[in-house]
Amino acid sequence: MKQDTIRLAMLGMVDGNGHPYSWSAMFNGYNRELMNECPFAGIPVYLNKEPAETLQINGANVTHIWTDNPDDAEKVAKASLIPHIVTRPEDVIGQVDAVIVATDKGHEHVERCRPFIEAGIPIFVDKPLVDNEKDLQVFTEWVNQGKAILSSSSMRYTKEFIPYHLSTRNLGELRFASITMAKSWERYGIHALEGIYPILGPGFISVRNTGTIDRNVVHLKHASGADVIVSVVSDMYGAFGLLQLCGTSDHVFVKSQDSFFSFKTQLQSFITYLRTGELPFPFEETIELMKLIIAGIRSREENGREVFLSEINAT
Repeated sequence: MKQDTIRLAMLGMVDGNGHPYSWSAMFNGYNRELMNECPFAGIPVYLNKEPAETLQINGANVTHIWTDNPDDAEKVAKASLIPHIVTRPEDVIGQVDAVIVATDKGHEHVERCRPFIEAGIPIFVDKPLVDNEKDLQVFTEWVNQGKAILSSSSMRYTKEFIPYHLSTRNLGELRFASITMAKSWERYGIHALEGIYPILGPGFISVRNTGTIDRNVVHLKHASGADVIVSVVSDMYGAFGLLQLCGTSDHVFVKSQDSFFSFKTQLQSFITYLRTGELPFPFEETIELMKLIIAGIRSREENGREVFLSEINAT
């Protein structure tokens, strides 16, 4: 895209997810007084910490918004300085250059995205892209057709984890890793998985979830020989993004602490993709991550059976 300012639509808002407020503010700026009334208390806290000169992503603005509950759209638009509210998400077609689907229920994403994919509009989809095999096949087919689709967790861009994306040589050969997360496996397991994925890279073999829907304890095997334990417990808010890496020479414990940095970097990667046409990481990584999510659900539903990624078909 060559234009000076990319026009974005922010679409969708579901329970427990305030991204339309914070993500829009990172493009547009915000009304501090109205943002303080945001029902997601953590959002104004981390936005208000950020200096005005480093708050916004350059070269793009959120110009249109639609939310599932129309009352939410009005509140977000006022707080995050969005000029246009639409009555149907499809109304933004022809008015914007790209769309952001800001919802985190994977089973809804195919239908939320379909009108824009068919219209040829580039799209960013909040994590997880999907939570079932059938929908993964749909997105894979769209990407194979050349559709512009990007999806990620903000945890891929965790500031404190980035040094270990670059190298873990000081730890020796990794033998064990763990990462913790709150809320549900279906919606937040991807945060934990994508937090650790850039460190180990592709090559996950199998998943065994011996927990329950509220207390997921998941063992992942990786081709490198490393074992990974991911714990996603519904009310474990005191352990959001705690990473441990253990190797043959040393170990490290790291905590995710800067949500603003993660979100802004994540959104900036989408704008860079729109301008360059170059994905920040291969879609094959998203496929593998979605297979991990799907395998974790399947294993839990099958009483902790070890589910191999090879069982899940993306095409």
